[in-house]
Amino acid sequence: MRVLVTGGAGYIGSVVTAQLLAEGNEVVVVDDLSTGHRDAVAQGAVFHEFPISGLDPVLGDWDIEAVIHFAAKSLVGESAQNPALYWRNNVVGTVALLDSMHAHGVDRIVFSSSAATYGEAEQQPIREDAPTRPTSPYGASKLAIDLALRDYAEAYSIAAVSLRYFNVAGALHTTGGQSYGERHATETHLIPNALRAAAGAGGPLSLFGTDYPTEDGTCVRDYIHVVDLADAHLRALSAGAPGEHEVINLGSGTGYSVRQVLDAVRLGTGSEVPVVEAPRRAGDPPVLIASNEKAAAVLDWHPTRDLAAMIDDSWRFEQLT
Repeated sequence: MRVLVTGGAGYIGSVVTAQLLAEGNEVVVVDDLSTGHRDAVAQGAVFHEFPISGLDPVLGDWDIEAVIHFAAKSLVGESAQNPALYWRNNVVGTVALLDSMHAHGVDRIVFSSSAATYGEAEQQPIREDAPTRPTSPYGASKLAIDLALRDYAEAYSIAAVSLRYFNVAGALHTTGGQSYGERHATETHLIPNALRAAAGAGGPLSLFGTDYPTEDGTCVRDYIHVVDLADAHLRALSAGAPGEHEVINLGSGTGYSVRQVLDAVRLGTGSEVPVVEAPRRAGDPPVLIASNEKAAAVLDWHPTRDLAAMIDDSWRFEQLT
């Protein structure tokens, strides 16, 4: 299969590209490199530096059979400060991509959606039929794309799958010696920030909130290894049928508190994580855990790598960068 990966120079996109190639697919990567890295594009992929809004003149020349769509702005705080950027880039850009797909007869797309579409869910673990109440322009933009996919799928006989995932960690280390991991200019994720704090880089970690109604007072989150996540995207390429839009949550079905993650980082690195306790952040719910029952039923997908593997692989990648 010849697959177009938008945002394939980013963290998750680069891992998915490498996995697609390893399974014998042809891959075309499109990335504007605003946040991605050219050297993260897996060897063997055809790379084009384009925005997703500018693909119409060239998409038909690439003989694309399916699209995996990652290209998006993804910082919650930034989205609150500059919502126009998120609506223009994420939503308007995706509509342009869908129009290009329709114009050139590309009828299959897997979309990188987000648990942020649910907002502060009332019931855990979160199922796909939970109310969607995003609390940020970022989450709202992802939900808007999910709704657009529903309508495009029905009207234009596109097979569309939205994968809503929670906290992603880990890295891919191939037998050929290539490694693909997290390299964000602005890092907001707990595990890479904890690893850097353990390494003595960037000062202590800010622990936001110690008075939540959880066992140790800190937030509980669901974590998934990026390689397991990539596997789900590959499986989703053959899920669904033309005219259908599937929404599927991806997670472990369980969760770890912030303090449990910090303990795992200490065990994985052999170093303590210096911490500064800080007040809760607005909009941070106590617990977010995904139900993965639908992923198991529709994709025959189950996560295989635990938190220790996520930390070990991330730590190894940190040593390489």
